[in-house]
Amino acid sequence: MNHLIAPSILAADFANMQRDVEMMNNSRADWMHFDVMDGMFVPNISFGFPVLKAVKKYALKPIDVHLMIVDPDRYLKAFAEEGAYSITVHYEACPHLHRTVQAIKELGCKASVAINPHTPALLLKDIIAQLDMVLVMSVNPGFGAQKFIPHSYTKIAEVRELAKNVNPGLLIEVDGGVDDTNAAQLLAAGANVLVAGNSVFSAPNPAAAITALKQVTY
Repeated sequence: MNHLIAPSILAADFANMQRDVEMMNNSRADWMHFDVMDGMFVPNISFGFPVLKAVKKYALKPIDVHLMIVDPDRYLKAFAEEGAYSITVHYEACPHLHRTVQAIKELGCKASVAINPHTPALLLKDIIAQLDMVLVMSVNPGFGAQKFIPHSYTKIAEVRELAKNVNPGLLIEVDGGVDDTNAAQLLAAGANVLVAGNSVFSAPNPAAAITALKQVTY
């Protein structure tokens, strides 16, 4: 399949959010990535329902919600109601992960599970057949503009291998330090959804940066 590009709203200009959302609407972006941080699961606080509601008012593309929070089950219904297309929860934050994944699907959203850099891909073995997507964190979650962790290539390949016989259509998303220097190798490893924040929104022409990532081949 052709890979998808999901620019991260966390890197947008919060004072000009409507402008940046409309830029993404008019670009070759496929999704809009929306990072929710609670200051407990990760050492940062980002935004929640009011901002998602504001983004959804203008967004013409699916909103990919990434919950970097403890006990995400409390908020699944609210994020679905505010316009999430897909909801990603962290393996590390969900003691009853199968139940959480079922709840996301029952709300009509795509169900995704993220794994942090220290979490082995093999731990997804018993849930991967039920997932729409796996998000491989290629930085430690919590802040934008971090340096890409090279071991992520191996982990993406391991997730793809796990899914090969039980869920061949699985989407594998990668988030953290993604840019035009590593995009081709990420796709070659098995990723097919690229989250890009700083590399898009710090570019002189963000829409052109999105197009460049969309046109990457391997």
